Amino acid sequence: METFEVGIIGAGAWGTALGTALASGGHKVQLWAMEDDVVSSINNEHENKRYLPGYKLNETLTASGDIKEVAAGKHFLIMGSPSLYLESTIKKFMDVPNIADGSTIVGSLTKGFVPVESGLPALVLDTMEKALPASYKNATVYIAGPSHAEEVASGKITGLIAASQHHRNAVKMRDLLRAAPNLMAYASFDTIGVQICAAVKNVIAVVYGSMDALAENSSIFGDNTESLLMAAGLSEIQQIGFAMGATHSATFSSISGVGDLDVTCKSKFGRNRRFGQDIIKTKILDQFKDLDDFIANVKKVGYLPEGAIACKYVHQIMMEKKLKLPICETLYKVLNKEKTAEECLNDLLTRA
Repeated sequence: METFEVGIIGAGAWGTALGTALASGGHKVQLWAMEDDVVSSINNEHENKRYLPGYKLNETLTASGDIKEVAAGKHFLIMGSPSLYLESTIKKFMDVPNIADGSTIVGSLTKGFVPVESGLPALVLDTMEKALPASYKNATVYIAGPSHAEEVASGKITGLIAASQHHRNAVKMRDLLRAAPNLMAYASFDTIGVQICAAVKNVIAVVYGSMDALAENSSIFGDNTESLLMAAGLSEIQQIGFAMGATHSATFSSISGVGDLDVTCKSKFGRNRRFGQDIIKTKILDQFKDLDDFIANVKKVGYLPEGAIACKYVHQIMMEKKLKLPICETLYKVLNKEKTAEECLNDLLTRA
């Protein structure tokens, strides 16, 4: 097996988990972390105590606080930065020779949408290719699939999609991922569809979590209702995908679509499901005035529910494209304090 040098920009839970999986597959992997304690715990204790506590990492995995060091000389560079900081993070290593000359294959794990000054929100790969040198146009790779970090770090069998309009880069990233133990990777050329699935499934999962919490004491919500919600949610994801330019219907029936939606809604590790439950059980939204206030102060939550943030941008797309998305609209009304979650969910599931 050929060994590659891989850099991962961002040592959150998912970046760390993928890093240790790739290192276990024999690749030389280095993570970039902003926090000194994260760098120290990975290098000295082989654990990311801040973002992935309790999971032993491969001892060949290393970390650095120098972003240019992590980007330099790599065959593959994978972005794991939050969407809001994606462009500014890329600009920090633009002058590294292998990035400037386009010789490194660049991918991304980042989920969600990127806000722009006017018009519809941007997708992750579009944002990256705007910041990177011109040679990366239509050549970056998006990595997605049902892949909770905790299970990847512990070696559970996991399926991933590597999507790129550059077919060779999609296949090369797929082969890189396949070298890791228990990672089953596949190539896709529907970059828009895969990105939409990764972003919007989190919105559906928040609503699913709220219904899950209500079902504990409800005479009308149950497992059947949750399956109904998930199927309808997949339909909404597909609507948005095609409205935004998705090219393959099979994307939505693959692990990128139904697979990722299922695990995000049902897994105990799902932050978005947890947030939906907290809306009902702890009234977590009481501390926020509306959706914009929530996004501005999301750190108060204590964890990042990506679906709640993505909901704002899904609503923009819905209005611009004139789509009927009752589940996404329901969450928007809840987060924007237009109605309570209980009222919205009853309205959603009893409407014709």
